[in-house]
Amino acid sequence: MPSLNQDFRRLWTAYAISAIGSGIGYGALPLVAVLVLDVSTFQVALLAALSALAGAALALPMGDFIEERRKRPVMIAADVVRFVALLSVPVAVAFDALTYPQLCMVGVVQSAALIAFTAASGAHLKALVPVEGRAEANSRFESTTWTTLSVGPPIGGALVSLVGAPLTLAIDAVSYLLSAVGVRRIRKPEPAPVARQGKRDVVAGWRYIWRDRGLRSLFWNSQLFGGPVMMMSPLLPVLMLRDLHMQPWQYGLVAGVPCLGGVVGAWLAPRLTRWLGLHRMLLVFGVLRTPWLLLLPLATPGLGGFVLLIAAETGLLIAAGAFNPSFATYRMEVTQDGFMARVLTSWSITSRSVQPAFMAAGGVLAGLTSLRTAMFVAGGLCLVSAFVLPWSVRPDPLPEPA
Repeated sequence: MPSLNQDFRRLWTAYAISAIGSGIGYGALPLVAVLVLDVSTFQVALLAALSALAGAALALPMGDFIEERRKRPVMIAADVVRFVALLSVPVAVAFDALTYPQLCMVGVVQSAALIAFTAASGAHLKALVPVEGRAEANSRFESTTWTTLSVGPPIGGALVSLVGAPLTLAIDAVSYLLSAVGVRRIRKPEPAPVARQGKRDVVAGWRYIWRDRGLRSLFWNSQLFGGPVMMMSPLLPVLMLRDLHMQPWQYGLVAGVPCLGGVVGAWLAPRLTRWLGLHRMLLVFGVLRTPWLLLLPLATPGLGGFVLLIAAETGLLIAAGAFNPSFATYRMEVTQDGFMARVLTSWSITSRSVQPAFMAAGGVLAGLTSLRTAMFVAGGLCLVSAFVLPWSVRPDPLPEPA
């Protein structure tokens, strides 16, 4: 496509390199905690929760900071910070100096840097790609995400077995350094950031979302969809491995194979958007991605249950893979340039706070009732997300800067 120029391909390549590194290193940090430090199950859970929540808190003032600066240096800095933080783990292991607090600090820094990179890269992509190419650009990023989620974790698992979790984490670290180099190679001059009006405001992103009806609907929809999906994520392996007596390799297939559905959905997204239109695309696939979680607790032991799990996860990810590029394009179109980084930062902070809360609630509910009851509740909550889609909303006139 002519509008996706060489600079976009450089950005896309940089993202793909860091994404495959993240896929390979997926789960390596808790594996280091277990295999090297021999920490308790509670400490592993605390590592994940602390990384998400403290990272989100640390990122709170970043939206204003990023908005006032050129985005490319922020992206490079975030990649370098992640490289240094992750590389510190294998270095500490080599000197027999690794501690649990260091792992927690690495998780927090990694989480905050991810939010900063996401905010800066989203704003930068809008400036880099013209309007007619944005649906295609977002589709390519979405395809890359699902592809790396398909192939990265199996490769990472094999590497952990061959060379250990610390060295696998080092590979992930190097991918961020390569990503920074790729971003540095972008040639198009970056536009000057929009000057901020008034005093610094860490909640400006949330206020902007709230003032736009379409963004507000999609904001609530994303939390009511993403929360239950993450609520299901720790419950599914328990169902498969304990209740259904499936093998670990079967869980690996259920986790990996459906990601190919995300690739298919993302590949179809630009074509379907041209056919349905952006608004209708959000409604159709926003609904189609909601019922699949209700099928998971219906799985029974044996081949039939295994096939049902793969089919349900694949159906969900095809719909989500088609929805996400359209959602990202819509959010990009209705958000003013001077608010893009703040909106993305606020969105990321909310999601990374809400999703661990749903995961914790799912564990508590499963303990008070039963595993399948908690899974049905997650599926029901996911259905609710369809009701807060922007059914009667067309893109509003852009709000004036505060």
